[in-house]
Amino acid sequence: MAKRKTTPQRLPDAVREAVERTIQATVGQAEAGAESVAARVREAFETGRPATMDDVGKLRREVQALSKRLDAIEKQLPKRKAAASRKPAASRSTSSARGRSTGARKRSS
Repeated sequence: MAKRKTTPQRLPDAVREAVERTIQATVGQAEAGAESVAARVREAFETGRPATMDDVGKLRREVQALSKRLDAIEKQLPKRKAAASRKPAASRSTSSARGRSTGARKRSS
């Protein structure tokens, strides 16, 4: 049978050190990846949770503020006399009363 050459003692130490460096680098990358995943999970949880009463209240106040701003802008716009004169009087009062009764505004996209 052929004799095996003995490996010098330095080779296993060098391999061990290389493996340890690789493991340490991998652990560092895994920790960074885990933190990134944790941040994405937190973000997904926050966006997926139901609205609280505070959230609804904030949105309501924001909509009211926007409504006031829109009313102020509409007051500054020139009156549309040509369009108003074409409609019969009954339909004008009905459509404007309907639009203002709920406070809702149609928004064109």
